[in-house]
Amino acid sequence: MASTTGNAETTPGVSGGVEGDDGVRRRDFINIAAVSAAGVGGLAVVYPLVSQMAPSADVLAESTTELDISSLEAGQSVKAVFRKQPVFVRHLTQAEIEQANAVNVSSLRDPQTLEERTQAGHGNILVVMGVCTHLGCVPLGAQEGENKGEFGGYFCPCHGSHYDTAARIRKGPAPSNLAVPEYQFTSDTTIVIG
Repeated sequence: MASTTGNAETTPGVSGGVEGDDGVRRRDFINIAAVSAAGVGGLAVVYPLVSQMAPSADVLAESTTELDISSLEAGQSVKAVFRKQPVFVRHLTQAEIEQANAVNVSSLRDPQTLEERTQAGHGNILVVMGVCTHLGCVPLGAQEGENKGEFGGYFCPCHGSHYDTAARIRKGPAPSNLAVPEYQFTSDTTIVIG
């Protein structure tokens, strides 16, 4: 019986009991260290590639445009630049609002009401991108004395698109209304576009 116990005691040493456990632990540590080093190396390579695709400071600066419209009187417009494209901000007169609201919306190519194109509480301020939806020309009508087209809004001289006082397409090849950018009023006289 004693010899059986002796064989049992030597078996753990022979089968690698404690030494085997230490060997596995060292091997696991080496594997973890190698994978970690590869991960850090991969991150060091990927991070510059991804970060170079982020917008530069000049692009971020153009991501919003702030306008003070305190001096904009009814019937006047102002041109601004948002993301290197023109923006028209028009203070609509009561007559222009009535003219826009009198249109049967279902008869429009791109049906939208004036209320859908302006913000609640500021229905007299229309903000649209100054880019014709046909081929990207800049329509006339934002400045004093410019041709406003047959419907009193904007006229694209490139291919003859006519927009009404709500900047909705009424005649010509343009497929849709002048786009309304994302904007908000930060005060009654300040608009932030973008």
